[in-house]
Amino acid sequence: MFYHVKELQFEAKPDRPDALMAKKLQELIGGQYGEMSVAMQYLFQGWSVRGNDKYKDLLLDIGTEEIGHIEMLATMVARLLDDCPIEEQEAAVKDPAIGAIMSGMNPQHAIVSGLGARPSDSVGNPWMGSYIISSGNLLADFRANLNAESQGRLQAVRLFEMTDDRGVKDLLSVLIARDAYHQNQWAAAIAELEEKEGLLVPSTFPREKERMDIAYDFYNFSEGEASKTGRWASGPSLDGEGKYRYIKQPMPEAGIPVLKPAPLKTHNTLPSVSLGEE
Repeated sequence: MFYHVKELQFEAKPDRPDALMAKKLQELIGGQYGEMSVAMQYLFQGWSVRGNDKYKDLLLDIGTEEIGHIEMLATMVARLLDDCPIEEQEAAVKDPAIGAIMSGMNPQHAIVSGLGARPSDSVGNPWMGSYIISSGNLLADFRANLNAESQGRLQAVRLFEMTDDRGVKDLLSVLIARDAYHQNQWAAAIAELEEKEGLLVPSTFPREKERMDIAYDFYNFSEGEASKTGRWASGPSLDGEGKYRYIKQPMPEAGIPVLKPAPLKTHNTLPSVSLGEE
């Protein structure tokens, strides 16, 4: 059950109208790493948890918080659009300063949503459910969550640097701080699961069923050898089960693949050269 409280958790009130900033803030609402994505990602992960109440509660707590972030951002977008689209589009013809503000606005804010936020990113792409990750494996999912919060905080910080509006900065400072906590939180949850399950996902697959002779090899597939100096190229593996090995010139194990001619009814181009298997 969800229960909506009418008050915003934090203030979302700009100092002045700014249709271009409203457009930019749409990225934090409906972008790939926006609040709609993390809200749905955490909620669907939480609804799928089986037998781990602590993690289920964690996911639903944070997912519900993110819904509140969407509401704060949507409120900010609506207030940034106050007095902008109709009157000021006409004034923009006469006033270059207003014209600069209006020139980058999202026309859908005026045409489709009636001066409200849209479930879309900053260039109008609609939010997609395919953005979210919910696999049923909590370690894999929590790593995806850490990435989402890292990208989300990065974008919020960039937007913070793009405005001098104190009200917009105040809201962004809230989102930046919460994304910082969420990064810490997911890192802590990941460390807890890694302590129990190990580094690799999934931990339940028997290692003897994989090619262990190549499981710790680093292949040099690009010009130069700068990558060989990394922690991933030599020394004990981080999972504690092997030793990294640098392969300067990876060699193929198989020959040139040869496919049988397609049936005539497919009307493919007929083969002109017959290659022999090496």
